[in-house]
Amino acid sequence: MSRSCAASGGYVGAQVALTRSISTAANNEQQSHFREISEPSSVEVVIEIPQGSFLKRGSTGKVDFISPLPCPFNYGSVPNYIGLDGDLLDAVVLGPRLPLGTKLRVKPWGAVMMTDRGLMDDKLICAEHSPDAAQREKVLRFFRFYAKCKGWLNMWRGRPGRNACEGWCKADDALARAQPRHDSWQAPPLEF
Repeated sequence: MSRSCAASGGYVGAQVALTRSISTAANNEQQSHFREISEPSSVEVVIEIPQGSFLKRGSTGKVDFISPLPCPFNYGSVPNYIGLDGDLLDAVVLGPRLPLGTKLRVKPWGAVMMTDRGLMDDKLICAEHSPDAAQREKVLRFFRFYAKCKGWLNMWRGRPGRNACEGWCKADDALARAQPRHDSWQAPPLEF
């Protein structure tokens, strides 16, 4: 019996060592990934919805709707890019509350891929420092909830199409999908 315990202890020990080795390799790969994106280029963002606001404004300044819940983040847009939905590329700025109309240069650390009325509607996630896993999860939880609420609002407004939070992606991917804004751009082709 002691031999089988020793043998199984050796087997278990080898499995633990292998698991630690895999975990260490995964951590190193994840840290390497974060080093690759550790210093993204900054983008200009204009705040349309200060953190804590109940008014949802669009990029043209018009009030889209009054929310029953306050916005947990500073929400705005990148005035130099047009998203796939035809409106300015959306951006969330993590950190303390910023006043309506604030213009700042900030680093995009990732993006949330949203579908609104069947159209891709990326949201850049910007901050002074890279958001940790808990912050990313908080952002994703908000946008999952937001997608459901927006789906109900769109249905009430008679605007068909799928609404969903598709997950997190690299900021570079969202910026690559966006188009540079031309001087002729006035407003999105559809009201939101």
